[in-house]
Amino acid sequence: MRVSIGLAKDDAEKRLERRGVSRREFMKFCAAVGAALGMGPGAAAEVAAALTAKKRPSVVYLHCAECTGCSEAVLRTVNPFIDELILDTISLDYHETLMAAAGEAVEQALHTAVNSPEGFVCVVEGGIPTKDDGVYGMVAGKTMLSIVKDICPKAKAIIAIGTCASFGGVQAAKPNPTGAVSLSKALDRKDIINISGCPPNPINFVGAVVHYLTKGVPELDQFGRPKVFYGQTVHDQCPRAKHFDAGEFAKSFDSEEAKKGWCLYELGCRGPETYNNCPKALFNQTNWPVQAGHPCIGCSEPDFWDAMSPFYIGR
Repeated sequence: MRVSIGLAKDDAEKRLERRGVSRREFMKFCAAVGAALGMGPGAAAEVAAALTAKKRPSVVYLHCAECTGCSEAVLRTVNPFIDELILDTISLDYHETLMAAAGEAVEQALHTAVNSPEGFVCVVEGGIPTKDDGVYGMVAGKTMLSIVKDICPKAKAIIAIGTCASFGGVQAAKPNPTGAVSLSKALDRKDIINISGCPPNPINFVGAVVHYLTKGVPELDQFGRPKVFYGQTVHDQCPRAKHFDAGEFAKSFDSEEAKKGWCLYELGCRGPETYNNCPKALFNQTNWPVQAGHPCIGCSEPDFWDAMSPFYIGR
């Protein structure tokens, strides 16, 4: 049984149009992805070509120790809605949260996708429990540790979505009772594409897929994150940086300085220590935490739950 989102069709743009996504909306989304990738003037057309190719890439999406927040972030993408675009331009053959099937039918879908001669891209969400051979995280009677060790090596490319999969996340925070680790540590691999964030911006996830489809695996930093998304600190891109340089800091969240948009560094902002493109790749092309008046908590960095906390204190 093949459990995929959408059927194979020839003209993706016409398909999207029938579902209420205009070409203008589609190209606007493609332009946003292209901008995040640092592509040139023809970015929208190139991204559109990758996302509407007749041969849709097969994706196997595994869930480990997590809150499903990364999936929720992707699913709540608008303009266009993710189910009208991404889930209809890739062949999502396995995703435990979205699949209508259950039991043996799901296991058969996973087996079919993993053993396809055309290959697949594996996406993993969540940290990997390793203590006591991984018994603290089970799916269908198998440990999450054994599942990723079985499935991931067969994939053409592996994407760890979210800070839990990328670095262990909250599951790996002290005292880490389940021995949770990142996917790269569980597999002892350095070629995994880490799209960190709690949750990450869906643009970065889609951008990584597009980069893989058009140019292969993107250049990664020392933590396995694509440099194109995580090459600069949040602080260096922040619109409030001018206030930091001028020594203008908000003293409380309800102060007049905060209302004027002054720097939140003295309220605990971790922007200078955090690498991500949040100020430029807005969530749903609309907003990001600091613009909404909330300090950056460093959620895309390794061990941020321990290293960056407490999140709300004066300096």
